[in-house]
Amino acid sequence: MSITTEQVIDALKYVDDPDLKKDIVTLGMVKDVVVNGKDVSFTVVLTTPACPMKDMIHKACVNAILHFVDKEAEVNVNMTATVTSKKSHDNATLSQVKNIIAVASGKGGVGKSTIAANIAVGLAKMGAKVGIVDADIYGPSLPIMFGCEKEMPGPAEFEGKSKMKPVENYGVKLNSIGFMAGPNQAIAMRGPMASKALMQLFNDTAWGELDYLIVDLPPGTGDIQISLCSQIPLTGAIVVCTPQDVAIADARKGIALFNLPTINVPVLGLVENMAWFTPTELPENKYYIFGKDGVKHLAAEMNIPLIAQIPLVQSIRESSDAGRPAVLQDNTPQSKAMMEMAQAVAQQVAIKNSMAPVEMN
Repeated sequence: MSITTEQVIDALKYVDDPDLKKDIVTLGMVKDVVVNGKDVSFTVVLTTPACPMKDMIHKACVNAILHFVDKEAEVNVNMTATVTSKKSHDNATLSQVKNIIAVASGKGGVGKSTIAANIAVGLAKMGAKVGIVDADIYGPSLPIMFGCEKEMPGPAEFEGKSKMKPVENYGVKLNSIGFMAGPNQAIAMRGPMASKALMQLFNDTAWGELDYLIVDLPPGTGDIQISLCSQIPLTGAIVVCTPQDVAIADARKGIALFNLPTINVPVLGLVENMAWFTPTELPENKYYIFGKDGVKHLAAEMNIPLIAQIPLVQSIRESSDAGRPAVLQDNTPQSKAMMEMAQAVAQQVAIKNSMAPVEMN
């Protein structure tokens, strides 16, 4: 008996997206079903190219057809992705940006910029269209971390208006006030001026089409953070912290800022950076210099996902200084941890977008 399209669709209703908690047919993820005798082919459109469940969903689709339709079927599943977006703004310059994600910290020195850079490069490495804004106006470090501190944004045009063309490296579009200031030049700005400079980085840059725009915020809960949250349509925020009690106390304040009714930005997750020290010569050893699992406990207490625990490893620092984020290293534990962190961020964005009407472009 020939296989029918209806049988294929019915079988795929038994395959759930583990994150969105619904079957892939109801979610509209199944496209282009073609049946020719016992040959079955279809496309599954994931919510992000960084989906960590991609292989599991692929296997579940094949098994569903073999189990519910025909055990002799030849199944070809084309896995693709279209990043979801919860658009609710009329900012023309950002009209083609699907998701804007702030990376924040309650205090300085916790590795926030390193985390932001690796999230951006990790997402790009998995096929997403990514940009990053260095919103740390007083201490811009991303030009160094991306190995492009000697470059400058060029001229560009967007919808008939003159804009800046962002610098690009590792598949990530970047703009930073660091490009406009010399290495020995202090960026001396009062709060209103700094906020205005930040908005120019967003509004005067030709970002084009992006799946994710990462924003590396300065530490704390001041003018820059408040201006960003009130003027830029954030999808959510990632808060970076070390396991040290002092850092966690400040992280609580950062989370509280995003939770204010007047701000109301979802905290997508926490990253525990410098979770333990692992010396190169003893890769299996862990030394909890700043305390153990402090951010993990904070995440559980506040019911916020723990995105990642990143070790304190010398090569991560060396990679940042060399302008080549650690996620680009070849098959190392730290590059794997960074890649899994980027996947987890994309995962939380997809979950957050699924809770409201979404646009899939």
